[in-house]
Amino acid sequence: MGIGPRVVAGLGTATVLAITLRSAAAVEVLPRLCSTVVLSAAGFFLTNHFIPRLAPLLAKAGLVGKDINKKGTPAGDTPVPEALGLVAATIYLIVLCLLHGARGGGPRSVTDLEAAVRPAVVGVELYTAALSSVTFMILLGFADDVLDLKWRYKLALPLVAALPLLVYYDGPTTIVIPRPLRGLLGMGRLLQLGVLYHLYMALLSIFCTNAINIYAGINGLEAGQSVIIAAFVLAHNAMNVDVAGPVDDALGLRANHLFSIDLVMPFAACTLGLLNHNWFPSAVFVGDTFCYFAGMTFSMAAILGHFSETLLLLFIPQLINFVYSLPQLVGIVPCPRHRLPRYNRETKKLEGIASHLNLVNLVLLITGPLSEQHLCVLLLAFQVVCCTIGLLLRRFAILYVL
Repeated sequence: MGIGPRVVAGLGTATVLAITLRSAAAVEVLPRLCSTVVLSAAGFFLTNHFIPRLAPLLAKAGLVGKDINKKGTPAGDTPVPEALGLVAATIYLIVLCLLHGARGGGPRSVTDLEAAVRPAVVGVELYTAALSSVTFMILLGFADDVLDLKWRYKLALPLVAALPLLVYYDGPTTIVIPRPLRGLLGMGRLLQLGVLYHLYMALLSIFCTNAINIYAGINGLEAGQSVIIAAFVLAHNAMNVDVAGPVDDALGLRANHLFSIDLVMPFAACTLGLLNHNWFPSAVFVGDTFCYFAGMTFSMAAILGHFSETLLLLFIPQLINFVYSLPQLVGIVPCPRHRLPRYNRETKKLEGIASHLNLVNLVLLITGPLSEQHLCVLLLAFQVVCCTIGLLLRRFAILYVL
């Protein structure tokens, strides 16, 4: 494993687990968090174990691709097994089902705080709907890997996959109005959106899935950015598990964020196992299956955990990439099939192409040519910085704006 995965692993395990377990101990739900950690660790080892064993089967079925960023070299001519995100996604679903069973197990003695964070708080129907949406998205993502669908169809896939949640969602449909705007607009603290909130959830699902899918193309970037975002989501969840305030509000907040931890921690672990094989030089490609799976997992966790605005603050590089890519995505500027950098065989570095409007090329145009590995590390470091700023902005908003 290279330096990139080690940095990500260190961030995800040392910092996030320490904060999460410390917060869990403070509110007497440490056994619950320990079971999540154990099953997540099992997910990592299983993903790491099965990917090299199942990769030849996908290659035999014709699911292979060429590494365009190494074009003209032996590595660029070697077929690489594709769509291995399917393995991580499948193991993630198994872990999630085991957690779901553990949370809804037989009668036993529980504390008030433990009772407050059982799945009944979120609702078994919503839990099942979220699981169905993620499963549906994995299926549609794999179909895209096999059928190579056009972009206009890719935009609709997340909406189809989100239908189970949109149909069963009966939670809050309000948003918080910032303090400076309340007097100006003559409104209270909350604004009821009603059916518009369902539209917002659908748009969030579409954005998250496609944002990761279009911010890709170099070894380790898709899985790497997903692990970093997941680590910061977990840090945000952990900071809200042990909070001060009225008991009722605190219990509800803990319930939402502990539920999010159940969704995101296994995802981070399984994705880290995938990243171990997808890091430069990639032994496998993650495929669209993983990008859709990752985006839908984040959107489901944010919607049911009620921190969708915070999630967008953790998607700052993806937002920058989306806005910068928009002229090509909507057809104002011609959009090539692969908007990748140019590989220079003499220098063995990637060079940015001005007509390829995405963040990968923009960074290369700013920094000059970089090796693929160094470019990925730089982009992931930028993700860490942006996520840190996002959490600080969220903290500032809580104290002074909301």
